[in-house]
Amino acid sequence: MSSLGPEIDSALRERMRYYRDLGVYSFYRRCDPDPQLFESTELSPSQTEPDISPRKASFVSPEVPAASPVIPPEQKAAALEAIRAELVDCNRCPLATQGRHTIVFGDGDPNARLMFVGEGPGADEDAQGLPFVGRAGQLLNNMITAMGLKRGEVYIANVVKCRPPGNRTPEPIEANTCMQFLWRQIDVVRPEVIVALGATAATYLLGGKASLASLRGRIHSVRGAKLIVTYHPAYLLRDPRQKGEAWKDLQIAMKELGLKAPQPAKSEG
Repeated sequence: MSSLGPEIDSALRERMRYYRDLGVYSFYRRCDPDPQLFESTELSPSQTEPDISPRKASFVSPEVPAASPVIPPEQKAAALEAIRAELVDCNRCPLATQGRHTIVFGDGDPNARLMFVGEGPGADEDAQGLPFVGRAGQLLNNMITAMGLKRGEVYIANVVKCRPPGNRTPEPIEANTCMQFLWRQIDVVRPEVIVALGATAATYLLGGKASLASLRGRIHSVRGAKLIVTYHPAYLLRDPRQKGEAWKDLQIAMKELGLKAPQPAKSEG
């Protein structure tokens, strides 16, 4: 055990876990009144470093404070393109080397009042470079239509911009690394309402894990927008019985936006 004592040693290990889950592996030491304090970030030989592999990491990064000014409507498309340009050939997280073909940035109206956030691209999205274009995307399109909107009137993005192998859930190190770009997309669009599609999107937007049941049916606040949590369309394809529950969630979003569902056309005669 080091001379700092077991409590400080434990705190240091937790702090290192915090930074490594964020993808930070290099450290430097600032001058300190006590030159021996925090002299090294390495653990002593007698200590066992905790397992901080990405699969076991559980830290969820907190919401990054909004710092960008309000962007005029006519400049939002260019602002989003500037963010997209930063992701060209991105290699910030392990997903860069795990078989992705295309970075899937986002799609829709830069001035949308409503934004949908999913988990990550699937095979169809990876091939086309657009979010939600596969079977789940077709269902999302139907959900948007049922709300009285067109896909081109909303903005759609994901927590991670690269397809996780086998469509697995993004690891914390991957999601935490990519969230900075989603926050910036939200800052540019500044939607009035965000719909989190599934547990992963809800987890990283809200900065903590909770059951979907405990998050649904109420309004949360994220980055100046009202956040509603519902099921991911892919889950609804597996369990269509939950479509009615998802519609209840969408009705909450519609109420906040002042939308009314379109009425079916009356048949003549």
